[in-house]
Amino acid sequence: MTGRLAGRVAAVTGAGQGLGRAIAQRFASEGARVAVVDIDEVGAKAVADEISKTGGSAIAFDCDVASRDQVHATAARITEELGVIDVLVSNAGVVRPAMLWQMSFEDWATVLDIHLNGGFHWLQAVVPNMREAGTGRVIFTTSAAGINGTVGQVNYSAAKAALLGLTRSAAQELARYGITVNAVAPAAATAMTEKIRTDEKLKDKALNKIPLQRWAEPDEIAGTYAFLASADAGYITGQVIAADGGMVMVR
Repeated sequence: MTGRLAGRVAAVTGAGQGLGRAIAQRFASEGARVAVVDIDEVGAKAVADEISKTGGSAIAFDCDVASRDQVHATAARITEELGVIDVLVSNAGVVRPAMLWQMSFEDWATVLDIHLNGGFHWLQAVVPNMREAGTGRVIFTTSAAGINGTVGQVNYSAAKAALLGLTRSAAQELARYGITVNAVAPAAATAMTEKIRTDEKLKDKALNKIPLQRWAEPDEIAGTYAFLASADAGYITGQVIAADGGMVMVR
């Protein structure tokens, strides 16, 4: 299959549903061999099968991104079965909402383990081969919550804000090796935003913050990731692209 990502191996975490699924499908349509990574083995396999049925190349891998051992083992399996990972999309996520005075430490730690530590584990797993190759693309999924904060999700906001620091620091360290590191802050209609989008008390307030007055579908956000993974974005690093309908005006 030809396309901007032809010949590339891309690992997409949290790819068993929602935005991750759309990213994996888009990458495959642009020619990448895709590792569909998710803690939900059944969901990951379903996405990989969808891609294969449309002529793309994908294999499912089950992995708990919060486990350093699982991440490194999965990265090794991907390299063995698909080839060296050229593109990493660290997209796996979870929400555990509560007001800060009611939030349990377990819910705080779980969200940071998956979003932040999971991203760090995957970054360390893929960087050695990328450094040796002298090229690579790393893309983190952050959020407007990491830029502006949000009520009822101090754990999620803290994790997403920390990912911005990880993105910018890693971009500076890895630039000399030809590796770019960027982040996308999406506002998409996914399982992560379902409560906000469907709650009568929350949905109108949320939409009023988006100048385009709608939630994006995952498919239209996936193109931003494909761009950052491609040669077209070869001179872009350390950036956050807010694909959010204008909700956050990043300056």
